Amino acid sequence: MLALPVLPIDTGRYGMPEMVRIFEEESRLRKMLLVEAALAKAHAELGNIPREDAERIWEVATSGVVKLERVKEIEAEIKHETMAVVRALAEACGPSGRYVHLGATSSDILDTALALQLKEALAILKDRLAELTALVARLAEEHKGTIMVGRTHGQHALPITLGFKLAVWAAELLRHLKRLEECEERVLVGKMSGAVGTMAGLGPRALELQELVMSILGLRAAEISTQIVQRDRLAELICLLAILASTLDNMATEVRELQRTEIGELAEPFDERAQVGSSTMPHKRNPITCERICGLAKVVRGLVVPALENVPTWHERDLTQSSAERFIVPEALILTDYMIYLMIKVLSGLEIRPDRMKENLALTKGLIMSEALMLELTRRGMARDEAYRLVRSLALTAMRSGRPFAEVVLEDEAIRALIGPDELKDLLRPEGYLGMATKQVEKVISLVSAHPLVARHLRRRTR
Repeated sequence: MLALPVLPIDTGRYGMPEMVRIFEEESRLRKMLLVEAALAKAHAELGNIPREDAERIWEVATSGVVKLERVKEIEAEIKHETMAVVRALAEACGPSGRYVHLGATSSDILDTALALQLKEALAILKDRLAELTALVARLAEEHKGTIMVGRTHGQHALPITLGFKLAVWAAELLRHLKRLEECEERVLVGKMSGAVGTMAGLGPRALELQELVMSILGLRAAEISTQIVQRDRLAELICLLAILASTLDNMATEVRELQRTEIGELAEPFDERAQVGSSTMPHKRNPITCERICGLAKVVRGLVVPALENVPTWHERDLTQSSAERFIVPEALILTDYMIYLMIKVLSGLEIRPDRMKENLALTKGLIMSEALMLELTRRGMARDEAYRLVRSLALTAMRSGRPFAEVVLEDEAIRALIGPDELKDLLRPEGYLGMATKQVEKVISLVSAHPLVARHLRRRTR
């Protein structure tokens, strides 16, 4: 019977091909076979099995001779995935097949194969995240002086720059990159410890055997394990991916908010030649890519609960985590990687509208500079609380009347006695009230540029 795709990752709607391939059945099988081959090679190194038999097992396991179709045939009969792989490999190896899976248990193969998948996946994910971080840093540098309204509670607050906003994102993305690197030591581990983890079936040099297998595979050996590698490791990774997805959600939400008709300061790319915004409203230009990022972030965050619930197991091993992991591990990595790709697309073609930013700066007719006035009055001798009450009263008057803030302020005798008209005009310029915004942008760019992966992407762009 022909298998038809069901989920949007399977249909190709979501996910990048290089990441999806890592978690396909064929890739999983090849990694399981590689673990079996490494086990045989390690046994031979220790003199437990003949070297020629180990070489035969390695040759067959790594050559593609064992087919997925054959493994599925055996599994349909015996109802055991790992044993189906073992039998398919053993029968393809001929007499040498008697040494396949010697002393191992299913989880030795499954957990170590999963670690190999995670190693590949994290390499892709880190590189793509570094690319995004470099892109955000470049935009922050380019727009460190592009002035715009800073908003709190959805209201105009104080002037900032677009570069400052982007630098905040760049610093956050750099933290995620470092978190992923730090967790690799705990996540990229395999095991070869047999049933219940005591290594009883692997001989007197079992610890050495485990180290040899992991060395061949380029993994670390778990310090200790039961029949499975403990799931706190995977839970940590899924939690980190969910936090990263939430950052991407935040970035996409900000672009969406600033693309609102009433604001119009940013807009995600839109192909005017062919792209359709709405099936019925020809004028629409919807931020659908950012909305897709926000939607997928909900899915990734939803994977945290099963990841945490996989940590408890009965005694030395049960199978409750297995079925959940077949969903949550590929989904978390594929979707997070895809969200990063989408954000790179958005920011690479981001439409930035400085003129609209200036228009919005003027919307409150100077009210966003009330803090600057209050603090200057304090510096010139007025008590801070008195200055606050006075400026608040003048701000309310300006709001109610719709008059410019400076005009209302100049009518106040107490203020005129301390600040002249020309001084006030200069004081209420948004461009003059950016504090350390530019210096902070430069500091973040320096920090981000020091990371080797990010630096590589920055160099690529400047060539």
